[in-house]
Amino acid sequence: MKSLLKIAALGLSLALSICAPSAHALEAGKEYAVISPAQPTGVKKGQIEVLEFFWYNCPHCFHLEPDFNTWTKKQSKQVVVKRVPAMLNENWSALTRVYYALEAIGMADKLHDDVFNAIHVDGMNMTPPETFFDWAVTKGVDRKRIADAYNSFAVNTKVMRAQQLTRDFKLTGVPAIVINGKYVTSAYMTGGQPELFKTVDALIAQELKRK
Repeated sequence: MKSLLKIAALGLSLALSICAPSAHALEAGKEYAVISPAQPTGVKKGQIEVLEFFWYNCPHCFHLEPDFNTWTKKQSKQVVVKRVPAMLNENWSALTRVYYALEAIGMADKLHDDVFNAIHVDGMNMTPPETFFDWAVTKGVDRKRIADAYNSFAVNTKVMRAQQLTRDFKLTGVPAIVINGKYVTSAYMTGGQPELFKTVDALIAQELKRK
């Protein structure tokens, strides 16, 4: 009887192994694109840089953000995650400036999701600077302080840098995620948000293994 049970168990094990999906190997040009030439990162040796390119007016970026925030919280100290407001054209510059103005006064992390909600839930047009300043005041921000940051040389420089990064990574849309200056991927490429994060995780693991 025991022998029959062992044979049955072995048969079941073999059947499950045949039915189980095999791990899907990533394919360059499909789930992700290789950036050529690779771009320098702003992290220390042994760390992996992950850049999230977004635009506040983009509905896909709005829908990605909650999952991206959850994913970010799970990362180790070896993975350095940064947001970059993309600049595909000059019309995007005002909202790029919004992010960097908030960053300049130390409020980007606190109000980043609120900007998305103001635009996509409340229907606000945050492109006019005065509208943005008025909104910021409702969040407890000093109007002069945010206006000065918005128009500052430091923010101007970061806006130009964001435009350059968008070009360097040859981005044609957002949201897009760049891994270690070498790879770019998106939910459009992977076929969905769950697959996107699996792809990002796999590329990070690949880079960590190399280091």
